[in-house]
Amino acid sequence: MNSPGLATPDMATPGVAMPGVAMPVIATPGVAPLEPLAELRGYHWPDPVGWWPPAPGWWLLTLVVLALLTLLGWWALGIWRRGAAARAALVELAALNAAYARDGDSAALARGLSRLLRRYALTRFPRRAVAGLSGEAWLAFLDTQGGGGRFLAGPGRLLVEAPYRPPGDLAVDELVALVAAWIRYHRRRGGGRP
Repeated sequence: MNSPGLATPDMATPGVAMPGVAMPVIATPGVAPLEPLAELRGYHWPDPVGWWPPAPGWWLLTLVVLALLTLLGWWALGIWRRGAAARAALVELAALNAAYARDGDSAALARGLSRLLRRYALTRFPRRAVAGLSGEAWLAFLDTQGGGGRFLAGPGRLLVEAPYRPPGDLAVDELVALVAAWIRYHRRRGGGRP
């Protein structure tokens, strides 16, 4: 039995679709049947995403990479600058050694090596710790700062004794090697003047 107010298929209002009930298509002369899906467009893809402007995460990543590269460059420049004095000292050492090979003046070589060591030490240590040293105190300083006892009791003694010795009595090859080793030791240690 039907409740009053409820529509049944036989009581349906013409032109109104009821759920679950198929409506017949009514053909009207001169009018095309109503096809709602006929007016839909086919599939279309969205426009491709462009590479510019990048997302905020890429901007942040770019800034972080630039900051890291800047810090790395600054650090590398500092290392290069700290090694500049050692490179210049080693070039001068080679020039002094070449002058000795040409002239054979061992006293001039010893004086040149002592001046070279003092100038290089002034780039690595405070002036008050280096400038006033001479003789045994200078050799002791060189030994305590990487000489390993070879300045006071080895070929390094020639730095203070060369002017008082005969020219043929000097072991200059050992002295040049010792000076080169001292310079290289401080180049590896890094650092600089406090």
